[in-house]
Amino acid sequence: MSYELKHVFASLPQMERGVAKVLAGDPKGNNFLYTNGKSVIIRNINNPAIADVYTEHPHQVIVAKYAPSGFYIASGDVSGKIRIWDTTQKEHLLKYEYQPFGGKIKDIAWTEDSKRIAVVGEGREKYGAVFLWDSGSSVGEIVGHSKVVNSVDIKQTRPYRLITGSDDNCTAFYEGPPFKFKCTFSEHGRFVNCVRYSPDGSRYVSAGADGQIFMYDGKTAEKLGALGGAKAHEGGIYAVSWSPDSTQLISASGDKTVKLWDVASGTAVTTFSLGSDVLDQQLGCLWQRDHLLSISLSGFINYLDKNNPSRPLRIIKTGENEGITGKGHSNMVAKMAVDESHRLVTCSMDDSVRYTDLSKKEYSASDLVKMDVQPKAVSVGPGGLAVAVCIGQVVLLRDKRKVFTLENLGYEPEAVSVHAGGVTVAVGGADGKVRLYSIQGNTLKDDGKVLEAKGPVTDMAFSKDGAFLAVSDEKKVVTIFTVADGYAVKNDFYGHHAKIVCLAWSPDNSHFASGGMDMLVFVWNVNDPEKRIKIPGHVCTAVDVPGLYQGESFSWSGHVVVPAMVKACYGQSVRTECAMGRELGQSMLWAERQIRACHVRSV
Repeated sequence: MSYELKHVFASLPQMERGVAKVLAGDPKGNNFLYTNGKSVIIRNINNPAIADVYTEHPHQVIVAKYAPSGFYIASGDVSGKIRIWDTTQKEHLLKYEYQPFGGKIKDIAWTEDSKRIAVVGEGREKYGAVFLWDSGSSVGEIVGHSKVVNSVDIKQTRPYRLITGSDDNCTAFYEGPPFKFKCTFSEHGRFVNCVRYSPDGSRYVSAGADGQIFMYDGKTAEKLGALGGAKAHEGGIYAVSWSPDSTQLISASGDKTVKLWDVASGTAVTTFSLGSDVLDQQLGCLWQRDHLLSISLSGFINYLDKNNPSRPLRIIKTGENEGITGKGHSNMVAKMAVDESHRLVTCSMDDSVRYTDLSKKEYSASDLVKMDVQPKAVSVGPGGLAVAVCIGQVVLLRDKRKVFTLENLGYEPEAVSVHAGGVTVAVGGADGKVRLYSIQGNTLKDDGKVLEAKGPVTDMAFSKDGAFLAVSDEKKVVTIFTVADGYAVKNDFYGHHAKIVCLAWSPDNSHFASGGMDMLVFVWNVNDPEKRIKIPGHVCTAVDVPGLYQGESFSWSGHVVVPAMVKACYGQSVRTECAMGRELGQSMLWAERQIRACHVRSV
């Protein structure tokens, strides 16, 4: 059995208010890249639907930069690890890995010959390092700052120069290699968020939280002036990016604008207004060939139009999707399912269960059911039936109404699955047991049947024909129970190296998929635990991936869709990446329509 990557549904950048987001491009001008969680996202700038993902970091990735050669990317994470990996092959093989200091890496810069790398950030003993890319040997030191260093850049022409910007309100200038501290400047009144050299190396600028942009001579560091006079923006400036010909630059600000500057005159040629909401703050920007890009706090990527500054050419909102309008959940979405009426049923940390008609693609306040306590998971059945497990409760819902609640359970429920027949509910607990309940009208009755898992239950799913029940646990095991044999154990499935968080069955019930925090997706043959497909490098840690369904109008093409990452966060969109494998047996297929349905906004 084998698989192939068919398509990647790229996520948006992971944003944080008041924190700059580095948006970088490749030397040829074809791609741009950013980070989200443990992943580096690479997207085609002309067609952002064409994307690739690097997922080998064990910790959250903060920044990634192409080498000027274009053959490698260096990415840094919160632990202080730098990984240098290949861009020419699909596998993105790791070339080198270093730990220049312990702590978050916030920015990276290469020399123009792709031989030296500078990194800066929140180191415990030092705030930066400069080293040879192929040996890790030091080629200078970054000193002169008393607080976290936010930004670094290197002059791309000889003689080399290096600049840094810090939370101590200062910029520092270094000569080299080996790079040695030359001088520091204290023009800024607040944090320095970004420093960038012009492509021709003649000048560099620094941008700060005080709304100012200062310009310096690229070789001598002599101050040349300030863009826009006393203040370039009304809000803090988080990023700047030069035009390829070094005559102009753009700046992104918390005042919800991006400005295009003429460097010679020091004046703003164009002001792009991106909105009035707090989520419209601009935290990153990139000038790549003829494209001007900016990133909003919402995570949206804006393609700016010089000829129409009031309206972007395009806005990338959630990768590739059919969006849902209106006000959705106000906190993280914990679980999703689609019922027989083609409604998306979601439960959230905002203590609610919401029903959304996917044909209308619109949230409605009347379709929200308030829970007494926070729900953890939800499962759907026939006839408008749904069951949600909450903290200390199991709640039966029918036709978008709560009809029955089980309390004082004596255990903490964690997962739930409704049998296809709509008469049985399985509830998995933190005590490693699965309890079965009968649905009798609008009530739940304990059957007195208890199944033993290997550890605390993390997810569970009945097969679509109701013949099997799959249960995953924190001991990294999936157990399959045969319903017709009184829930006797059919097989145990081992392979994951960390907690399993999601399960999904194929429509023909002969295979199922599991996803774990070990960044692995396995596709299993229910009759033979040794027959499996291992798909590495796919994160399943944010929320449980929903069990996918066979859409009535979907035309099966002989491929299987394996969900790999679903993220829901306040003010952003649920993001989905997926890989597709070759057909297993007759029809191991998950519907593409459900992948689209997974793009649920939580605002």
